[in-house]
Amino acid sequence: RFEGVNFLPKLRLSHPSGGVAEVYLHGAHVTSWVPAAGDEVLFVSRNAAFGRDTSIRGGIPVVFPQFADEGPLPKHGFVRTQEWTWLEADSSDDDPVRVTLQLEQNSTTQAIWPYAFQARLSVQLTEHELTTELAVTNTGDETFAFTSALHTYFRITDVRGSAIVGLGGVGYRDKVTGEHRVESEPVLTISGEVDRIYWNAPPELRIQDSRAARDIRVRSSGFADAVVWNPGKELARKLPDFGNQEYLEMICVEAAQIGVPVTLKPGAAWRGSQQLQLSRQNAG
Repeated sequence: RFEGVNFLPKLRLSHPSGGVAEVYLHGAHVTSWVPAAGDEVLFVSRNAAFGRDTSIRGGIPVVFPQFADEGPLPKHGFVRTQEWTWLEADSSDDDPVRVTLQLEQNSTTQAIWPYAFQARLSVQLTEHELTTELAVTNTGDETFAFTSALHTYFRITDVRGSAIVGLGGVGYRDKVTGEHRVESEPVLTISGEVDRIYWNAPPELRIQDSRAARDIRVRSSGFADAVVWNPGKELARKLPDFGNQEYLEMICVEAAQIGVPVTLKPGAAWRGSQQLQLSRQNAG
């Protein structure tokens, strides 16, 4: 356990291969992943506010129990601004390095969402992969429903030279225009603000960071949907915790459960995970 920005506690995972990841207890927020043979994969804004009442702009924010502003709760829910508890860490020379953090209902959460729950985020590091798994259990006596996402920000050399593969033919809602469409591009490129929810997305997507000659594979389980987000030039200027030109350096590709909320009866549990893998593009 280490002191992070603004004295917020963070955990540092180190794999024998040389891979490193960092997780803040604030929000159970993964802020860095550097694989054994590679550069930083996650984007965190240079203007990010590391405060106890705000979320960290970048990394992997945990969204629960509400995605975005699609309901009466605070945007993206409340767990990303709560202090989680470090439960355990597991590691050996050969096995993955793993930490688990936990959050349960408290007076703050129950003031806006009156349910009893247990949320656990497990972060697992291997030589070439980073896996985050969110597990939610209904520990109360009332059924509740929720939406969720792992809102991952990827660092890109230049978003104008990047692409996302795997969404061709998938229906989506464009939150910028309000339109419902089917993705016509087998290889999605970014040219301006994009904010889309893809319904029933494939379990594996690939981000091509061509100018860095690397691919990032995003495999999800338990999350039916996917979100693609980049603020573009105009919105970037309006975000107080985001640099004016940083929209060129990132893309969000999120494992999400939005279209059909998860309903948990008392005692029931749900799990959703996302596995990231970095690979080099073949020359030529």
